[in-house]
Amino acid sequence: MLEIEKLQLEPGKRVIIVSDIHASKELFIRLLDKVVYTSEDYLFINGDLCEKGPNSLEVVRYAMELEQSSNRVFITKGNCDILFQYVLDENEGVWNYIKNQPNSILHDMLHLKQKKLDDFSSLKELGDFYREHFSNEMEWLISRPLAYETDAFILVHAGIENRPDWENTSEQSALAMPSFYEQGHEAEKPVIVGHWPAVNYTADKISSNNPIIDTEKKIITMDGGNQIKSDGQLNAVLYENGHFSYTFVDEIYKRATVRQEHKDLTERIGTVTYPNYEFTLLKDDTFFTFCENKSLGVKQWVKNEYLIHSGRTTRSKGDVSTTFLSVHEGDVISIINADCTGYVLIKNKQGEVGWIPESCL
Repeated sequence: MLEIEKLQLEPGKRVIIVSDIHASKELFIRLLDKVVYTSEDYLFINGDLCEKGPNSLEVVRYAMELEQSSNRVFITKGNCDILFQYVLDENEGVWNYIKNQPNSILHDMLHLKQKKLDDFSSLKELGDFYREHFSNEMEWLISRPLAYETDAFILVHAGIENRPDWENTSEQSALAMPSFYEQGHEAEKPVIVGHWPAVNYTADKISSNNPIIDTEKKIITMDGGNQIKSDGQLNAVLYENGHFSYTFVDEIYKRATVRQEHKDLTERIGTVTYPNYEFTLLKDDTFFTFCENKSLGVKQWVKNEYLIHSGRTTRSKGDVSTTFLSVHEGDVISIINADCTGYVLIKNKQGEVGWIPESCL
């Protein structure tokens, strides 16, 4: 049975939902400032406060303070928030995770007490250290509910199972279900999730880390790829007067002003995202190669610098937009990659990510 906390929200109050902060305290505060958050608003944080970014422990403590300061702050549990449980359970596999993931609450807790991983000879010893010094934070994270249900929506970190009795969704599914948007659900209300970056659903759409608000499927997927994608962002979904909207902040600080208008006539759209990196080559061109994505069957124009050719195998070096954008003179855009020949990879103010000719700048 899914651990669900049912809430009756006061009518007329604005609801702000944030997900997958991933240890980015400064970015989270910027987002709250952008939406002009006050204690009169309802604030939901939909899991994954921790890991990947530089401030896991600080974000957890800040979220605890927010919750203590207002009875309108609600926080769900995310899969990244309880990784310390592997230490407490003495799961030997966690050693490799700690060693290979320097941006982790597990390291933050060590650093705060001027300790190093090498100071501990066993997981029991390490777990005892965490229990002695950080029991409040760990108990608070463990005690977060898996889901909230209001009159207007269901909030869960990763998803609910596609079954009439969705309340019987397993904890594993609620915390770590992949690609929920593609699976759907049978609940009567919109389901709001994070966990799986929204850009992963844009293989044949305009590349973007914006939330997907799908009223027909009754799903809002809002993970902006913060700290995971090079063009990622931290999203906020707003619910007010019966309507959903969104805004975002990111850490792409290099800006430029468009000097020459460009209208794209190619209508090329899409994104290459993990793990769908292998291609069949269809046509070479000067700056881009026309490819068919082997896993998805989607045809995409991939920037040549992002392709690796090895024998008969061609694959992408990583995630990259295959979208071409139009721009107007005077537009202020964010530059993601200006190191390729002929074209520059940008993000516009709408959050769309794609290529424009370098002559535009």
